[in-house]
Amino acid sequence: MPLFPLRTVLFPGGSMPLKIFEQRYLSMVRECTGNDSGFGICMIREGEEAVAPVKPARIGTLAHIVDWFTLEDGLLGVSTVGTIRFVTENIRRRKNGLFMGQISWLPEPPLMPVPEAFSVLSAVLARFMENLGNQYPEYTPDHLQDASWVGYRLSELLPLASIEKQHMLELSDPLDRLQSLLDILPRFQT
Repeated sequence: MPLFPLRTVLFPGGSMPLKIFEQRYLSMVRECTGNDSGFGICMIREGEEAVAPVKPARIGTLAHIVDWFTLEDGLLGVSTVGTIRFVTENIRRRKNGLFMGQISWLPEPPLMPVPEAFSVLSAVLARFMENLGNQYPEYTPDHLQDASWVGYRLSELLPLASIEKQHMLELSDPLDRLQSLLDILPRFQT
């Protein structure tokens, strides 16, 4: 699977706009749109975007292209949505510099309600959704009772460092993610 290392994290159910200007990624987008496939977004652990070498995180999220368009500056704009987490077993680079990964899917746990102990997190997210709901067209108030959805949305919306966001992505248990968010929530309260 093609991999797109970035300094940010994409979560399942989240959206990410991208500005594509490097030839290797233009080719990747053409390939993905041509065969209706996705690509993996992985946080960069070491190195810088657009500068080799970089070391991507092993766990990332499959991104599907939902729209593409020409930006005012003539570059390609791509809207993506995250679907499922994966772990890379093996990473290699093509001659054009594009990372390719042999991956395994990380299954999501079954729907789990938000326990009462984490209800404050649902309340915080509800406030976010009052202002940002149009960025999540699938959002309904029922989502505030889904432990995975609440954890993923707060992980992407709170001003966490990229390494903290990556940690949240790597947690496989939604309740562990909620506990981690609850532990750091006091940092953001005034």
